[in-house]
Amino acid sequence: MKVNLAFDVYGTLIDTQGVLEQLKTLVGNKAQLFSDTWRTKQLEYSFRRGLMSRYVPFSICTQDALNFTCDLLNISFTKLQKQQLLKQYGCLPAFNDVAIALPKLAQKYRLIAFSNGESDSVQGLLEQAEIADYFHAVVSADEIKTFKPDPQIYQHLLNRIDATAQNTWLISSNPFDVIGAKSLGLHAAWLKRSANAVFDPWGVEPDIEISQLDELLNGLK
Repeated sequence: MKVNLAFDVYGTLIDTQGVLEQLKTLVGNKAQLFSDTWRTKQLEYSFRRGLMSRYVPFSICTQDALNFTCDLLNISFTKLQKQQLLKQYGCLPAFNDVAIALPKLAQKYRLIAFSNGESDSVQGLLEQAEIADYFHAVVSADEIKTFKPDPQIYQHLLNRIDATAQNTWLISSNPFDVIGAKSLGLHAAWLKRSANAVFDPWGVEPDIEISQLDELLNGLK
C-alpha cells in the first residue's frame, strides 16, 4: 500500500504572496504590509468561523479579510479593483520547487491536495500551475463545512482517501496545520518557507522539517 502525502495548498504549494506585484501598482510601498495583513486576517477569520460553527466558504473569508485590510490601512479600492484582486487569488503561482519535486514524489507516493479552499478553487490553482495531474484527489474542508485545524478535517481526509493515520503524512508550511494533523495521529512535515518562520512552542513537533519540497525524498526514507 502506498504512503499518502497530503499537501496543504495555500502557502505550501501555492504562493499567497503572488498578489504582491498587483498590490504594488495599487498601494506602492504598503504592498507587503497589505499582503501580510490580508493573509493573516484570512486565516484568523477561518479559525473564528470554525470555532463558532458559522461556516462560510474560504473564498468569503478571503473577501472579508480584504475588506478588513482596506479599512485597517485606510485604503479605498473601487469595486472593480477588489474584484481584480480576488480574481488574482484564483490564479496564484506555485512556488518554484513544486514543479520539480512533485513528479519525483508522485512516483513513490499517493499525493492529495488538502485545503481549506473550495474544491473548484483548488483544482483551478493546480491546473493553472500545471501540477494537477500529480494528485490522486482534492480534499476540501468545504465538504464538511469547517476549517483546519478542526480534528474533523483530518479525519475527513482519512475517510475520503480510505487511509489510516499511520500511513498518511501532512505536508504544510502552517504550524497550526501540522499540530492539527499530529493531534489526530498523522505524520507531518513542516515546510519552513521563510527563514524567519517560528514553529509554535506547544510541545508538538513535526516529524521532519524541510525548507524545500525535494527534501521530502530523503526525509521520508
